Amino acid sequence: MRWSKTIQTVDVHCAGEIGRVITGGVLDIPGQSMAQKLAYINEQDDSLRRWLCSEPRSGAVGSFVLLVPATVPEADTGFLVLQPDQAHAMSGSNAICAVTAILETGMKPMQEPVTEVVLDTASGLVRAKANCDNGKVTSVSLTMPTAFASHLDHSIVTPNWGTVTFDVCFGGVFYGLVDPQQLGMKIEPTQARELAMAGRELRSLIDAQLDLRHPLAPEVNGMAYVMFVSDEDDGAVRTCTTMSPGRVDRSPCGTGSTANMAARYARGQSDVGDCVLSRSTIGSEFMAQLMAVESVGSYEGIEVVISGQAWIYAISQIGLDPSDPFPQGFQLADVWGTVGS
Repeated sequence: MRWSKTIQTVDVHCAGEIGRVITGGVLDIPGQSMAQKLAYINEQDDSLRRWLCSEPRSGAVGSFVLLVPATVPEADTGFLVLQPDQAHAMSGSNAICAVTAILETGMKPMQEPVTEVVLDTASGLVRAKANCDNGKVTSVSLTMPTAFASHLDHSIVTPNWGTVTFDVCFGGVFYGLVDPQQLGMKIEPTQARELAMAGRELRSLIDAQLDLRHPLAPEVNGMAYVMFVSDEDDGAVRTCTTMSPGRVDRSPCGTGSTANMAARYARGQSDVGDCVLSRSTIGSEFMAQLMAVESVGSYEGIEVVISGQAWIYAISQIGLDPSDPFPQGFQLADVWGTVGS
């Protein structure tokens, strides 16, 4: 066996969503801030992302979590999310995966009953408090980047569903929030494929209409995802975040649940101290709590804490043979529809 590069991962899932945490083999990414590192991957050199996230080494489901040296002294590590479409600034489920891997493998000493881990993300600092018992991380609570609503009750004319109304909110990345009843759909496992493809189409239409940029970090821009949202009879919120090339998030989605809380606050449906249970398409759950009101640029924003749990299921080593004919992987139209989209 002869490899030209090698990485090690701790493979974790959070509420069903896979996050493979890179713990060795990558020294750093160019950039003075995490936002600049994110822009470097997306705009200058995404070879690492393509190598890992494309077939034959991976595929459309799941993410890789890249830990790099922090750019600010108060953080334990820098944090970036590599997905099949691009690198993303923040992900709640992947942050919970990262914190679990960091503590359960001893990268940072675990202190029971609570250990704090601070992540330096392109969207701002994320402070995590991990509840620990007998060497196990039993839950993680993330103080998310400041969330805000940028557009409420916006609408767009679509070729398939007529006029669709949506909100745009920032919860770590930008989301379009849509009630699936407008499309004649419900959030349930049997409709996951239809929801995924509808969300992908809506995301393209909305992103082309709006110029979305974070007021303090312009490198964080564009609509990342469309998330379908509906109310449950028990007071919970059912969520379905749709992702490229046409799948749904298995978890309740931490950044999406944060964005939804921003919409609820802007409408007067939730206030400081309120908790909302977010339930995924497969029934897994996060708790979202509105902690405080704070400004972000010209927006009135909110501080939200997302709580959930992750489980390590494997430790992996991935290498590249210099004779491998697919050193950057590939995307095929049977999965991606239009190759490279």
